[in-house]
Amino acid sequence: QVQLVESGGGLVQAGGSLRLSCAASGRTFSKYTMAWFRQAPGKEREFVAGISWAGQNTEYTDSVKGRFTISRDNAKNTVYLQMNSLKPEDTAVYYCNTRVGAIFDWGQGTQVTVSS
Repeated sequence: QVQLVESGGGLVQAGGSLRLSCAASGRTFSKYTMAWFRQAPGKEREFVAGISWAGQNTEYTDSVKGRFTISRDNAKNTVYLQMNSLKPEDTAVYYCNTRVGAIFDWGQGTQVTVSS
């Protein structure tokens, strides 16, 4: 079973940047379209960005388009999320998983807090 470990979160002022990483164990990682999700306090987990298995296709939720960039390095079994021009409404715990079905067990996530 693939295990996911998210990292790179922190406290940043509005307008700042962070780069999140999601390291996956297991050899099957590269077969899947992966995605980042986030969950803010009192809200449901929502999709943020996705990337196809070879990285040729990406998709983003409207609120992050033009600010966030998802990428992956299958040789390192890692998915990244570069977050620029951060806003207070981006504050949440960020998770990665497969785009469809959240096939893998959820990791602990990484907290992103954006102050105004």
